[in-house]
Amino acid sequence: MSMSVLQPGLLTSIQDLGRYGYQKHGVIVSGAMDAYSLRTANLLVGNEENEAVLEMTLMGPSLLMKKDTLVAITGGDFSPTLDKKPMPMWRPVYVKAGSVLEFGACRSGCRAYLAVAGGYDIPEVMGSKSTYLRAGIGGYEGRALKEGDELHFRPQAGHAVRFMKRLEKAAGSGSYASTSWYAGRGSIPQETDDIRIRVTRGSQFERFDHTSRHHFFHQPFRVTPQSDRMGYRLTGPVLQLQDPLEMISEGVCLGTVQVPPDGNPIILLADRQTVGGYPSIAQVTAVDIPIIAQMKPGKTFTFQEISVEEAQRLYLDLEKDMEEMKIAIHLRIM
Repeated sequence: MSMSVLQPGLLTSIQDLGRYGYQKHGVIVSGAMDAYSLRTANLLVGNEENEAVLEMTLMGPSLLMKKDTLVAITGGDFSPTLDKKPMPMWRPVYVKAGSVLEFGACRSGCRAYLAVAGGYDIPEVMGSKSTYLRAGIGGYEGRALKEGDELHFRPQAGHAVRFMKRLEKAAGSGSYASTSWYAGRGSIPQETDDIRIRVTRGSQFERFDHTSRHHFFHQPFRVTPQSDRMGYRLTGPVLQLQDPLEMISEGVCLGTVQVPPDGNPIILLADRQTVGGYPSIAQVTAVDIPIIAQMKPGKTFTFQEISVEEAQRLYLDLEKDMEEMKIAIHLRIM
């Protein structure tokens, strides 16, 4: 065995970048809520960006490391410690066998990610290791982790092995050793942040009355405790249509903002359904999905309209930054 689960945390599951190509059959995408943090964690330990990691929500697990390995923790700050000593985030860390990795109070964000060099030895289901919790497929036996689970790691790649040996030497008799450099920081909302989530207009934006359209971009919305991986339910100004609308269900995607009859919008996220019958007022930009994913219930924000062209430019800029970070990390660990 490579790692034992001593305590599972609130919701800890295996996720990668998702299960694509099966929505036409009603199979949801799933995958990481914060794809930026997942991708960065994998790059830091020499994995492919889409390798599966552990996604932790609000309260992380306690894990017994049963073999020497290279790990990286990204996303929200869950006060990680190794053998009771604070453990750095957003960088590769050599961890010695027999050490206990624990996560404590959630200082910032909502979700954290743990990648291991080589990745978790989990079988793929329909081309993905992601856990589809409601259907009980993928991941570790199709469910969230629980106490007593044993996870295996896949063999590490050449560069990661050599880099780990260097860190092992630096650790000496200690439980771990990390680099002085780090990569990526994501976008973790702080309590004092004035958060603006950028969106483009949805398919039915013009069907909402003038007051609702105005309030959507000028009044704050709050994330409710009823939010989950399927979607974030919001409270704020009640949004109303100009006239009753009977819709034929249409395809939805990550970040679609639907408005059910009660007028309180829902942002569809990783475990979203494949089609929806509620009118869509907006579409969250891809670059701001990780910000939403890191919001705790009770967090407030406002929507900001941008053009489709601007949303595309932001996405291309992000991918350029990711590629540059990938090259920089590779040069560091090779």
